[in-house]
Amino acid sequence: MPEIVGALIGGAATRAAPLTFFRGPRTAPGTAPSTRRPAPDTAPGTRHPAPGTLPTYIYDAETPRVLATPRHYAYVKIAEGCDYKCAFCIIPTLRGEYRSRPAGSIVREAHALAARGVKELLLISQDTTFYGVDRGERGALPRLLRALNQVDGLEWIRLLYLYPTTIDDDTLAAMAECDKVCKYIDLPLQHASNAVLKRMKRPGTRQNYDKLLNRIRTRVPGVALRTTFIVGFPGETVADVDELCAFITVHAFDHVGVFTYSNEEGTSAYQLDDDVPAKTKTARRARVMGMQKRLVRKRLRARIGERVRVLVDGPADHDLVLRARLGTQAPDIDASVYLTGCDPSCLRPGDLVEVELVGTRDYDLIARPVL
Repeated sequence: MPEIVGALIGGAATRAAPLTFFRGPRTAPGTAPSTRRPAPDTAPGTRHPAPGTLPTYIYDAETPRVLATPRHYAYVKIAEGCDYKCAFCIIPTLRGEYRSRPAGSIVREAHALAARGVKELLLISQDTTFYGVDRGERGALPRLLRALNQVDGLEWIRLLYLYPTTIDDDTLAAMAECDKVCKYIDLPLQHASNAVLKRMKRPGTRQNYDKLLNRIRTRVPGVALRTTFIVGFPGETVADVDELCAFITVHAFDHVGVFTYSNEEGTSAYQLDDDVPAKTKTARRARVMGMQKRLVRKRLRARIGERVRVLVDGPADHDLVLRARLGTQAPDIDASVYLTGCDPSCLRPGDLVEVELVGTRDYDLIARPVL
């Protein structure tokens, strides 16, 4: 890995450390984790895991990295792999078992990124709320959030991809208490019909999801909820889609992404008859997204006149307009706030600005700086 980075930047990578391969305890989700500490899977300096084994590599704070994002925000992977066996997903086969990075390594990386001008840290993994459980470290994620909240220079800390069966009250409490942690929860639910969830091999039910979403909103006031759904999974009926639409209406998600199911070789769902025609999948996606757009438009209009703080991302399509985001909007996947009535030369990417919301455009908001 260090050699690859060195080649990309046109020279030898500096501070290159030998790669270490970690394998966490083999703990099935929902069972009591082992208290055994993870041990290196191979001898120090080994470049590859043994032939025929699942991937075990995970980078650390000393691994050289080049930011592929704008300099004011960065993604930090806190864990690798996944222990779930969702019928539509091949990630466990490609990335191996779940294995968490040591918290100290993540905090060191956060300090280094903040020193480089990063203002927003986005914590990612295949199941961010399972962090530390594989290492026998209960409460690891809340402790990590509180440690990162103390890093000078960081303004926002955002969690992506929280799993509905592993998000707990301690994590919600840390999100509510830490001023730098964005009140934003990305919770891919995939569907709301129990029949479809069962065929997807998802560990959850519509009733459990209802309780969880209500609990999140109670414990984290002002939270924004993002989720994703898959339509057209084998066996999905019109009644299943009706239930999904009703679920979305009840819970008023701030951000929704909808994907049409595609048959992925190597997954257990690949053996199922893909009995939903492609045109039907597309129509179902359009139905769900059209409904979500109408719901969001109404909620955004109700926000006109609010004063909020936004993070500037940079120029928009127009020379006199800047693109920015609320703490409840993630880069690349969510809508934006467009700043008008300001001098773009006076604001730089990464600046935090107080603005007044003055209008809407589809999923986006329009604002002007408060002088």
